[in-house]
Amino acid sequence: MGVIEGKWKVSILWALGEGACRFGRLRRMLPGITEKVLASHLRELERDGMVTREEFAETVPKVEYSLTGPGIALNRALEPLGDWGKRHLLGG
Repeated sequence: MGVIEGKWKVSILWALGEGACRFGRLRRMLPGITEKVLASHLRELERDGMVTREEFAETVPKVEYSLTGPGIALNRALEPLGDWGKRHLLGG
């Protein structure tokens, strides 16, 4: 449970479930998250082996974040929780 501790970690994992993306895109996908919190949570998720950070050596350096195998498995494990929330909390 410590891996998903924090208000935004599950949302970050679900956003990355759509595919690899850069920091700015992640921030836009998660309205209300601050840059500081996003950066901190990404570092923690990377440390816990759920997210990988890939740097591309280009003229303008680029960094992309994506889920690792365990991160994908965690997302799958969280799907029933998301479904429950949609049914019981969002009235869907």
